[in-house]
Amino acid sequence: MIDRLLTRRSVKVKNLTNPAPDGAELEQIVRAATRVPDHGKLAPWRIKIIKDKGIEAFSSLVATRFAAIHADANDKQINHERERLANAPLILAVLYTPQEGRIPLWEQELSTGAVCMNILHAATALGFAGCWLTEWIAYDAEIATALGCGERDRVAGLIYIGTAAEAPEERPRPELGEVVEEWVGATRG
Repeated sequence: MIDRLLTRRSVKVKNLTNPAPDGAELEQIVRAATRVPDHGKLAPWRIKIIKDKGIEAFSSLVATRFAAIHADANDKQINHERERLANAPLILAVLYTPQEGRIPLWEQELSTGAVCMNILHAATALGFAGCWLTEWIAYDAEIATALGCGERDRVAGLIYIGTAAEAPEERPRPELGEVVEEWVGATRG
């Protein structure tokens, strides 16, 4: 298990292909996704499964919105927006649905991010590949509404899942000494 965590790598959407998880495997992924820290048991997140005809509809929605907000976009650019989503055989849209009350919103955001990361880890554990993206799509109000977001909700990410068509290249990682240190108490000046 630790090897999968230490070697997990996002795969570009254009390099994802079939098969994608379905049925019992997809259920395992979303079940694992919901096993996150969740102070107050609020479940401040929702997961939308987009596959098959849903991907066609979502791709069309994204292309239409791109054309609407980029009046100078040409057909090639609009088709690029449509086709890049259609490359992935499965998309899980994770929605952040904050609950007002005693639990800080920051903790709810962290829980939502953990859902996204658990999806990637679960997909990897089952032998699939994935990529967590936001891009402009996650910040567009009309797309968020189409996905079921309320006024205060946001799209935390679109997680593309499939089988890697080729092994992803490793990317530079920070040296541990640059990002990790032992804290031994506050210093007094």
